[in-house]
Amino acid sequence: MAKRSSLFIRIVEGKHLPAKDITGSSDPYCIVKIDNEAIIRTATVWKTLSPFWGEEYEVHLPPTFHSVSFYVMDEDALSRDDVIGKVCVTRDVLTAHPKGYNGWLNLTEIDPDEEVQGEIHLQIEILGSDTARKLRCSVFEARDLARKDRNGASDPFVRVRYNSKTQESSVVKKSCYPRWNETFEFDLDESATEKLCIEVWDWDLVSRNDFLGKLQVRLRDETVLPGSYYQPLVQLLCQEVKAGPKQDGKLCLITLIDETTTAECRQEVAINLVKLFLGQGLAKEFLDLLFKLELDKTDEPNTLFRSNSLASKSMESFLKVAGMQYLHSVLGPTVNRVFDEKKYIELDPSKVEIKEVGCSGLHRIQTESEVIQQSTQHLQSYLTDLLITIAKSVRTCPATIRATFRQLFKRVEEHFPENKHKNVKFIAVTSFLCLRFFSPAIMSPKLFHLREKHADARTSRTLLLLAKAIQTVGNMDAAASRAKEGWMAPLQPTIQQSISQMKEFITKLIDIEEKEEVDQPKAQTLVVKEGPLFIHKSKGKGPLLSSSFKKLYFSLTSEALSFAKTPSSKKSSFITLANIRAAEKVEEKSFGSSHVMQIIYADEAGQLEMAYLQCKCVNELNQWLSALRKVCVNNAEMLGSYHPGVFKGDKWSCCHQKDKTGLGCDKTRHGVTLQEWNDPLDPDLESQLIFRHLFGVRELMREKYLEMLTEKNENVLLRQSGDPENVDGPTRLFQVLQDLEDAHHTAVFSSGTLADGDRNCLLELQT
Repeated sequence: MAKRSSLFIRIVEGKHLPAKDITGSSDPYCIVKIDNEAIIRTATVWKTLSPFWGEEYEVHLPPTFHSVSFYVMDEDALSRDDVIGKVCVTRDVLTAHPKGYNGWLNLTEIDPDEEVQGEIHLQIEILGSDTARKLRCSVFEARDLARKDRNGASDPFVRVRYNSKTQESSVVKKSCYPRWNETFEFDLDESATEKLCIEVWDWDLVSRNDFLGKLQVRLRDETVLPGSYYQPLVQLLCQEVKAGPKQDGKLCLITLIDETTTAECRQEVAINLVKLFLGQGLAKEFLDLLFKLELDKTDEPNTLFRSNSLASKSMESFLKVAGMQYLHSVLGPTVNRVFDEKKYIELDPSKVEIKEVGCSGLHRIQTESEVIQQSTQHLQSYLTDLLITIAKSVRTCPATIRATFRQLFKRVEEHFPENKHKNVKFIAVTSFLCLRFFSPAIMSPKLFHLREKHADARTSRTLLLLAKAIQTVGNMDAAASRAKEGWMAPLQPTIQQSISQMKEFITKLIDIEEKEEVDQPKAQTLVVKEGPLFIHKSKGKGPLLSSSFKKLYFSLTSEALSFAKTPSSKKSSFITLANIRAAEKVEEKSFGSSHVMQIIYADEAGQLEMAYLQCKCVNELNQWLSALRKVCVNNAEMLGSYHPGVFKGDKWSCCHQKDKTGLGCDKTRHGVTLQEWNDPLDPDLESQLIFRHLFGVRELMREKYLEMLTEKNENVLLRQSGDPENVDGPTRLFQVLQDLEDAHHTAVFSSGTLADGDRNCLLELQT
């Protein structure tokens, strides 16, 4: 069985932050660390004490992670970034809030004595006879200690204290991965109240020694059962979807799930169900069933799919999972053009800024009407370009999305005939495609990975106006828009023309035969990630400098990591995925940069080699590491340890070990990855998440089930104890959920919550 953890993080905003700059403001951004390893960096929000980030991430974690720390930093161009404050959320706190931990958290100031990290390897023994017993503490090594000195390392030593006596180890210079291999003995006094204390310090010649940490251990696991345990649940859900809303008088299980899913968890349930049915090839059928159930409850076409129902959330999630690459191809060129041109655009007279225009000596004040006229021309250009790209995108839209829109179009047309309800079938499609997919991505391109940074105020306003225009096109009612926001009137001719183009596009989009759904193009090598990186291969004993890196364009596919001089150049195969043994960060002092990663791989002779790649920022570094770790998840020979430094001269820079091929001094982190839209589906994990939700609301479902039976004047006992052929989905579900819960208890009982460990172990350093 597998043990996994997945963490969803939404960083919303900050307020009343302290000023760190002489201007009386700050330039805040957030760093998220998982057990002291930085995994996320938000964009910087300039010159504000109340920043809004609005960024979302999902992180896959090893089951033994301890805490998540959020550091709010102030970016400085000329000096080291200032720490504004920190919030630490332990795994115990997250476990105590199964529905999520939400709300404002107060930042605390950083105490240098508490900002510790790392692990220490030691052995504790009791020796001798009953009359003269000794307490022996053997300290072997430590790894990933905090960096306290300007050179990016520390000079660590160990202080062991017992029964008012203290002993110290030797100092290991310039290392965060020291090896001591020293033993300390004390006379054992069982009457002594003082416990054995092991501390690690950074030695300083001039100033006081810096505290690096002492010991504390915590362990907690979460179990995902093998896939066979979830088959009854998956098969039951698939049968219900295939049967559709009419099941010979039986209650539809999906109806019951829809009725009992609360607003606070609807988004999570929707994405899990969509991923599950995508993996089963039933996403279209699942969404079609939700469309039918939603239409049966809707009499007014103006409210159709406008609420955050399970149908709306599921379709929205489906588009993000199945259509993100399509979204990038459609919106990318126009969004990039807006960012690159940085035009001042404003249509609202109350917000127009009057400015001077003209050449030197011929300055004049630009009038309000001129600003609006010029802005209209720019917006018309952006909107026209975007609509042309959309119109040409029919064949690039994934077949499963086209088929799903075809079913939606058909269902709405049956419920709201065109002769009575004009354009409703088109609006049903655009309510998802334009209002819930294109427009949010235009307004917040960073959240949809269209851009690396948030837009500045001017660009953000342009994107908002463009998104409003797309929403108006999607609503297909230019008159209503003009009445609501009259200042959008200059765009009306273009919008009216765009509505006709959009209807023509939808007509072509849904014109897909069933054969096209099945006969997909043959699978091609999937490009997982690509972009420019700087490469340096370690050779010989010479110095490794950041200036020796060479810029190349890298491409990571499902088969290999390759590179070329430019994106259009012929690619050379670099490392096949089967040969990769680890993908890890390199400590800052090795190259003078904190954005370097190393790929450890086996060459043709089976010897391990290292390739060092430099990224431009911490986010890019984490994204590449995450992508590499995920494509290598099935590699059988992945390393358990590595050297975060480089082999320079005759020793490793991290631990000073002289054996180049010896075991690494730090553990690898294969399990720490970021959730991405193009991740492969994980059916066991999705099944577990669905089970966890359904089991949590089973009593509510049971009550609703009995209520629905009563409304239908059904015999409850017949449903519970009658012929199995007569048993409906909800009744079978309750039994399946109980069986799965029993399986979880059995698995935990048989495996134990804590593994028996050796006395010779690795302990975590914390205060």
